[in-house]
Amino acid sequence: MAFTLEIGAQAPAFSLPATDGKIYSLVDLSEKFLVIFFTCNHCPYVIGSDENTRYVADQMSKAGVKFVAINSNSKNTYAEDDFDHMVARMEEHKFPWLYLYDESQDIAEAYGALRTPHFYVFDESRKLVYTGRAIDSPRSWKESTTHELVDALEELVAGKSVSNAVTNPIGCNVKWDGKERHWMPADACDLV
Repeated sequence: MAFTLEIGAQAPAFSLPATDGKIYSLVDLSEKFLVIFFTCNHCPYVIGSDENTRYVADQMSKAGVKFVAINSNSKNTYAEDDFDHMVARMEEHKFPWLYLYDESQDIAEAYGALRTPHFYVFDESRKLVYTGRAIDSPRSWKESTTHELVDALEELVAGKSVSNAVTNPIGCNVKWDGKERHWMPADACDLV
């Protein structure tokens, strides 16, 4: 079995605390389409592409697409990835998505999150139709020449099959608790 969730797989269930003080489960998310992305507070690839992600989330919400961010990074590896810093980041930036905390890292493992950011797009039946990156230059989003996440979402919303369903996410690796900063699970590898 591949480390990362494969196309056609059902979205793994979760129940996680959010920065708004509530607990959210997969079943609570009733929008037609769902984008779950693994992110964090400190990664330069996340910070460099936040405004692109904001724009896409704002634009696609009109078509029934919900964005949900999950931070699975170990606070023991980067203290700034703890829950208090998540709350502060949302208060400062007012991002248009839920920001959930996966302190146990069980959800990152269930999805096979490789990097921050790493995007997963699910259709109305919560089957995976796209996984990978949003753009090809997340450290400096204005320099991007490809927009794979938007391409996938536009095809999905139009009722088409996603033509490029798997790309390699670009970013920092997920920070696994008790491991050195650049450690990756042995069965984690490039997606394409």
